[in-house]
Amino acid sequence: MYNYARMKFYCDTERCIECFGCVIACDEAHELPLGIARRKVVTLNDGIEGKEFSVSVACMHCTDAPCEQVCPVDCFYIREDGIVLHDKDKCIGCGYCLYACPFGAPQFPKDGAFGIRGVMDKCTMCAGGPEPTFSIEEREKYGQNRIAEGKVPMCAATCSTNALLVGDAESVSKIYRERVAARGKGVQTPYGWKEAY
Repeated sequence: MYNYARMKFYCDTERCIECFGCVIACDEAHELPLGIARRKVVTLNDGIEGKEFSVSVACMHCTDAPCEQVCPVDCFYIREDGIVLHDKDKCIGCGYCLYACPFGAPQFPKDGAFGIRGVMDKCTMCAGGPEPTFSIEEREKYGQNRIAEGKVPMCAATCSTNALLVGDAESVSKIYRERVAARGKGVQTPYGWKEAY
């Protein structure tokens, strides 16, 4: 039996220049409604010299996805390649996944006149959803399915400094180790590594 590699994101904080190119590329590629941000750039230790850094954050497609564990209607599912997806037709908008996610990935659009929470939206790693691949329904609900086209997610494809990496966990880890060795700083634990892997 073939053993699928697990797909992962990694943002190299030494290379992220806070240009927001990944955020804009994601918004444009999936035609996201106002108020939904599947990807964010967060700056930590803002203004503290020598400690400030930025990181591009979205769903990290966690190995033991806490969102999946708390969902009362089982709208989440994990593909064989490790990509965590959800079914918008099953989601009831309860928000449990938002509280469980260590990265704040789940997004809830404000719906209706009183700002009632709609169904959850999150990064799909450009892998679509449960609808038939390349169907109009898949495109409208989940955005582009670049993985099925054999392409990398739009955010990583447009990262001008190659800070945002995506691929199977072993390949991403190998690139990270090579970069750390080239910098001569020794082993460091990247932001979000423990939570996502």
